[in-house]
Amino acid sequence: MSQGSNFVDYVKICCRSGHGGAGSAHLHRDVFTAKGGPDGGDGGRGGHVIIKGNAQLWTLLHLKYRKHVIAGNGESGGSSLRSGKTGRDEILEVPLGTIARNAETGEVLFEINTDGETKVLTPGGRGGLGNWHFKSPTQQTPRFAQPGEDGREDWNILELKLLADVGLVGFPNAGKSTLLSVLSAAKPEIADYAFTTLVPNLGIVSYRDNRSFVMADIPGIIEGASQGRGLGIRFLRHIERNSVLLFMVPADTGRSIKEEYNILLHELNEYNPELMHKPRVLAITKGDMLDEELQQEMEKEVPVDVPYVFISSVAQKGLTELKDLLWKEINR
Repeated sequence: MSQGSNFVDYVKICCRSGHGGAGSAHLHRDVFTAKGGPDGGDGGRGGHVIIKGNAQLWTLLHLKYRKHVIAGNGESGGSSLRSGKTGRDEILEVPLGTIARNAETGEVLFEINTDGETKVLTPGGRGGLGNWHFKSPTQQTPRFAQPGEDGREDWNILELKLLADVGLVGFPNAGKSTLLSVLSAAKPEIADYAFTTLVPNLGIVSYRDNRSFVMADIPGIIEGASQGRGLGIRFLRHIERNSVLLFMVPADTGRSIKEEYNILLHELNEYNPELMHKPRVLAITKGDMLDEELQQEMEKEVPVDVPYVFISSVAQKGLTELKDLLWKEINR
């Protein structure tokens, strides 16, 4: 997943489903039948706007500039009980982890989590019934039929929440991108200034016996992010879909490890209290700067309610222990 404008995780689109076709009010006539009964067919259904999951997609970029999606109208019914043709469906493929919501009410309509899964976002209008449905002993030649139902026009929001096994949570320059680049083949931007990561990055981390898990690097959180500071809550949504949260605190932090960890925890709790129920692991980064005595002193500052490990991505220190710990939490 490349960094920059190619990553799109939010689009707003206008969806118009097709109108249903009108039913036919035809009466049967042929060379042998002067006054036949009703034989009007039903109108065709209007086209749906359908959302379909595609495991090969990682972004909503292909929908960024497609503001209007219009499905086809159903055709009218014909004689001899012939039904009208169903309107053309519009199928929008989206990455797994996409949520659809109504733009006006904010109501969550559904979410797509499996490859090939389909959901109707905007249903097409029903086709009208032909006049043969309305015949009865007292009304043997009905000369009317149902009109087709109108389609709908809605503004909807498609919002991507990345699906990953491990989500990296930390302040800017905590070493998240460096860790991801060392453990996987991902190539996130790395620099010595804040907010070098402007979009989430995904990487596949190899583990023992040809096993692997997916790790997501979420752009840095700062104090007050839940109120809109820094990058705000724009990327906090991606943390919701991660199985395990890996909190990363650098050894050279200006605060204590416990204080910085609690600030990160507070921001997640302010955004969504349900995140507090996810398994958590704490990694103290830049461990190559510590000798054994200093590390023992810092261990006294580590919160007691979370498993932790000292690591160094540059010196390849503690990475095996970290992967063991993450794998254990993922499969708990």
